[in-house]
Amino acid sequence: MSTQKFTREFSSVVEAAGNLALEIKADAVLFLLDGATDWERLRDLIPSEIGRILVAADREEDLEAATGFGLTPLVLNKEDSPLLERLQHALLEAVADELLANHCDVVAVYCGFEANRMDSISIIKLDERMRRFTSRDLQRLETAVPLNNLKIVIDLAVQIGREGREGKKVGTLFIVGDTRKVMTHCKDSGFDPLKGYSRKSRNLHDPRVREDIKEIAQMDGAFVVSPDAIVERSRQIIEVLHENLQLSKGLGARHWAAAAISQRTKAIAIVVSQSSGTVRVFQNGMLVLRIEPMDQAVKWQEFNFEPPPNEASD
Repeated sequence: MSTQKFTREFSSVVEAAGNLALEIKADAVLFLLDGATDWERLRDLIPSEIGRILVAADREEDLEAATGFGLTPLVLNKEDSPLLERLQHALLEAVADELLANHCDVVAVYCGFEANRMDSISIIKLDERMRRFTSRDLQRLETAVPLNNLKIVIDLAVQIGREGREGKKVGTLFIVGDTRKVMTHCKDSGFDPLKGYSRKSRNLHDPRVREDIKEIAQMDGAFVVSPDAIVERSRQIIEVLHENLQLSKGLGARHWAAAAISQRTKAIAIVVSQSSGTVRVFQNGMLVLRIEPMDQAVKWQEFNFEPPPNEASD
């Protein structure tokens, strides 16, 4: 079991966070921890007026005793992920589990500069765009694709949009579900790096496979993904008519292909915009979900970001 040392400095940070939350009338305080800590001491230092205290860590065993002290645990399972991704994931899961409302203020405490040293406090204002990242929203898509598998693909698309590859922006397209019919609208664009590999080596539940997909995403063509999260083909050209489609001005060929294939089949199409990193999800020929990249801390306050005009090349 990992531990988060409850030092004198940590104690001061907890008190400061509690007082700040009280002053701004925050809805909750979130602690992003490296492991278990002195839960009783943590709870005692937060004013009783603060109704919700969330404690997030990577392993379930680290949080087992937290509920006994009136704290709400969040298991992240993102031990090797960057700080901002872990913080984002904690907030999204809290919203998905209805622990936080869509529009609320959260005071977050975390190790911003040094591992196992709680040294940073942020005020995070959640808005409607945060809600769009959750599994709960995916339920309204009414798809035969299991939602946990669909979320894996969407999370991967978000990572590609946010991180790019080797310092360069990357745009790509994932088509999930109704695989047999989707394949009738596809043709190879050239060498498929996944051809001949076993299903295990193409399963997106494996983090190593997801890293491989990030590399392949730099090449032209779409990924065809089965309902059980197996990448059946990569580098595919989508050949489908665009009739009776209505898309926002400025969206390019990749988005039109995504909308069209989702209209002609029961698949879900997920597009990563190369110019902005924005992820768009299409179903039945319509845009049903839009996720903005958040690659820097300041992005937490920039959810109204609009894609630049040159997105037409995507």
